[in-house]
Formats: sequence, structure tokens, C-alpha cells
Amino acid sequence: MTDTHGHSHGHSHSHGPPPPVSAHLRRVIAAVLIPFAVAVAGGLLLLWPGGAPTAGDEHTGVGFDQQFEEAKVTGVEERDCAQLGVQVPRGVDGPCAQATIEVTTGPHTGRTFQEVVPPDATQKFHAGQKVIVAFAPNAPEELQYSVSDVDRKFPILLLAAVFAVAVVLVGRMRGLLALIGLVVSFGLLTLFILPAILHGSNPLLVAVVGGSAIMLVTLYLCHGVNARTSVAVLGTLISLVLIGLLGSLFTAWAHLSGNTDDQTGLIHALYPGIEIRGLLLAGILIGSLGVLDDVTVTQTSAVWELKAAEPDAGWLKLYRAGMRIGRDHIASVVNTLVLAYAGAALPLLLLFTVANASVGTVAFSELVSEEIVRTLVGSIGLVASVPVTTVLAALVVSADRPAGDGPGGGTAPTNRRRRRRKR
Repeated sequence: MTDTHGHSHGHSHSHGPPPPVSAHLRRVIAAVLIPFAVAVAGGLLLLWPGGAPTAGDEHTGVGFDQQFEEAKVTGVEERDCAQLGVQVPRGVDGPCAQATIEVTTGPHTGRTFQEVVPPDATQKFHAGQKVIVAFAPNAPEELQYSVSDVDRKFPILLLAAVFAVAVVLVGRMRGLLALIGLVVSFGLLTLFILPAILHGSNPLLVAVVGGSAIMLVTLYLCHGVNARTSVAVLGTLISLVLIGLLGSLFTAWAHLSGNTDDQTGLIHALYPGIEIRGLLLAGILIGSLGVLDDVTVTQTSAVWELKAAEPDAGWLKLYRAGMRIGRDHIASVVNTLVLAYAGAALPLLLLFTVANASVGTVAFSELVSEEIVRTLVGSIGLVASVPVTTVLAALVVSADRPAGDGPGGGTAPTNRRRRRRKR
């Protein structure tokens, strides 16, 4: 009897699913989450774009009438830059390289053209290298093709395959489900979020609906349909609402336009109807979502495991123990988020350093202030998600244990009493 109980407890704590909460509590959680899921599904149906808009004549500018084909470098010859009509910046020495490119796909397969590479170019070519070429059908024949980029398909796909194998080998079925969730996330991003924004829908609303759909699908897919996952969903939802409110407040208060680089400027020029500030808020929400999922799931799991280790612990004791874990989590996650944004903005920071600009000038310029607001708003949401999720998990795992339900909603004590009566 003792051995059987010990095995059951060890199995549920380490390997099996979390013990079920009571039927009443499940109904309460469902009453909150089902309307939310229905609202998200309705938002997807109402905002579904039906594909990305095609750029018509009013959107077609320089470079947007191009198609892309594959090609390869058949030879590279060093030539004098002056003979090729290339002006080399002062202080730059060395000959130019003239690469011969052969188109390998499309209607002009086999056509060759010349590409001149100046000595200060960061991208060099060598014979046999695969490249991507841009084809402008309306340009003169000698100018129709130009090298657009290097073909890096094979190393990227190989790296993705190594990543997938590593995830499945270590995570097993849970890792496979995580990969499926990743595919779903990219699917919603490319099929719903991006096309809906291009069709003129409010970017913040699109990000809320799309991000919520990603959260529901990935969390329940990876962690199962149970109360523990539902608590993580609720914690993530509350934190996202906080991030959205703070983001809206401070982007408006700091007069951030969101139009701070060439990409957003070009998007605004091609699609003037897109709300650029809303695009900034949407980026903050989507960027915070992945880290939020990690925090809320970890905190919920920690509280459930604490309850399994000490079934008699009350919700306050569980909350305090969970917060001790959460404080370590906060310190590591916030530092990770700040460093991630700093790494992404490293070229920008280098430019300010070269310009010998003061710290105040750099920090309060719109370009850097945008990143500061993005980082701090996301970090506040992450910090808030720890106590919110921990208290929700502690209340749910401790609450509502009628007859027939054991600690945390399990049925082990009742089963043991029944076995004693039979004896």
C-alpha cells in the first residue's frame, strides 16, 4: 500500500500530468477562458485579410517591380576601377572585381551579365558561388539583372534541421509539440498578422488578436489542456494587457512616431494608411509574448510542484515560495531582454559613439527612446507577470477541495480512505 502510494506520488510529481482541480474550479476557469477564446476566434474571422495585398501601380516604386531568380558566379576578374568607371573613396586601395553571373532559373536561364564589386565592398564573390539576382522586366536589357544577395539557403536550412533534431532529442514528444507550435506561430504571423496590417487594419488590434491566438495554440499544444496551463494563459493575458496600456501611454506621452528608420519610412510611403505608431505598439506586444510565455509557464509549474511536494501548504505559503523562485527569474529574464535589445541596436549605438554624442542626447533621441520604451515596457510586463501568475497559481492549486478531491484537486486521499474501508 505504501509502495503503491509512493510510486503514484512520485510519478505525478516528476513525469505525469498535474493532478486535476475540482470540477467547480474547472468551470470557473472555463467561464473566463472560453469567452476569451471565442473573442479571439471572432477577431481572426473579422480581421482575416485573405492574403497579402498586391502592390498596384500606386504602390509600385523603384525596386518594387522586380522579381528574384537564382544564379551562380562563373568567374571573377580583377580590373582597374577607373577603366570600369567606378569611383573609389579616398583612402581605399586595390582593384575592382568584375564578376560574371549566369542566371540559372526563370525565363532567361543561361543569360550572363557582369557585376562590378568595388574594393571597399563588404560582400565579395568567388567562382561557383550561388547568388540571388533581381530581375526588373521594365528596365533596359543590359540593366535588367543585378545581384541582390548571396544564396544562403543551404546553411540556414541545415541549421534549422540541427535545431529541430536537438529539440526533439532532448524534449522528445514535448519538443516535437513545441516545434509544431513554432510552425503555427510563424503561420499566424505570415498569414494573418502581416497581411492584415498591410490591408489597413489597426496594427495594435491585429497584434492583440494574433498574439492571443498564438498564445492559446502554443501553450495548450505544448503543455496540455489543464488548469495549470490555463493559469499560465491567464497570467500571460493580464501581463499583455498591462504592456498594451503602458505602451500606448508612453509612446503617446513621449511623442514617438514609430517612423525612425528606412524600413518604416518606406512602408509608410507605400501604404500611407498604415498607422506607424500602432505598428510600434504591435512590435512591443509580439516581442514580449515569447518571453512572457516562458515566465508564466515556469512560475505556474513551480507552484504546482511546490504543492505536490507539500500538500498541506496554504496558498500564502505557496505564493511566498513561488516568489522566491520568481525573483531569480525576474533578474535573469530582464537582463536577457535588455541585452537582446542592446545587441539588436548595436550598430546604432556605434554610430552615436563615433559621433561623440552625449549620453543625454543619445538616450532622448527618438531613435533610442523608442528602444528604451520598448525595453522598459516589456520588462515591466515581465516583472508584473511573476506575482500575478504566482498568486493565481497558488489560489487555484489550493482552493476548492470538496469531498472527493485531494490536495490541489487530486483524488489520492479519497482513494486511500476507500481502500481502508474495503479492508
